[in-house]
Amino acid sequence: MNSKPISPASCPTTMSKATPAKSYEEGIFMVKLAEQTERFEDMAKLMHSVSAQNPRLSSQDRNLLSVAYKNVIGTRRASWRVLTQILNKEKRGSTDSARPKLAEEMRTQVEKELSEICEEVLTLIDTHLLPASDAEESRIFFHKMKGDYYRYEAEFFTGDKLESTKDKAKQAYATATKLAAQHLPPTNSIRLGLALNNSVYFYEIENSPKEACDMARAAFDNAISDLETLDEESYKDTTLIMQLLRDNLSLWTSDIRDEEGENEGENEDEDDEKDDD
Repeated sequence: MNSKPISPASCPTTMSKATPAKSYEEGIFMVKLAEQTERFEDMAKLMHSVSAQNPRLSSQDRNLLSVAYKNVIGTRRASWRVLTQILNKEKRGSTDSARPKLAEEMRTQVEKELSEICEEVLTLIDTHLLPASDAEESRIFFHKMKGDYYRYEAEFFTGDKLESTKDKAKQAYATATKLAAQHLPPTNSIRLGLALNNSVYFYEIENSPKEACDMARAAFDNAISDLETLDEESYKDTTLIMQLLRDNLSLWTSDIRDEEGENEGENEDEDDEKDDD
């Protein structure tokens, strides 16, 4: 890959400041340093800059980008869930009128950060990464990633904004699914991860447990017959995602059976469903 200067232009505004790298090789080295020292804000900033300047990413580069933003967005998604539980509790039982307002203000700030990060990722994909992707596996990866980050926004958007974001998530997942069916074997970890995350979308965002279960079960069944053809490393990656699919199926089918007896509303822990992030 040709080395190009790495500039801080277009880097995420919500991230901590990291020293910009002078070349692709130096940029990737710094990204790995940030990962090893668990400085994920810096890792995301650096990987964003590397990706914008050198958008034809290798498989390793794609995984570094995914890991960086997984950690940055993951902490805020967890914060939002906790704040939502606290806010609901305060609204029900608090005699102090200021406490729900304070919790709401903090959640609003977290939502602002979540939205900024998601839009940074989505803009990076549409502006740089997808246009530079000449391999089908890479295109599938980034369409899947688009679906994931629209899904994250759909977790807290409301009204017309929610409906528009849901449409974009479904479109991104559908595009990735169509390409994966054409170009990737059922045991491919990207194809399985796509089915996993898409099924989580239908369960959590669309409230369609049957469609979620059908999608997860089909992906699992299609992959299981071809496991013997995989090498050791691919076998490990594939069976890990298959286990997540099976775990979700167990949870969801149990919930479906319970629906007739009791309507519990939202899960106490909205992170029970597992995706491959």
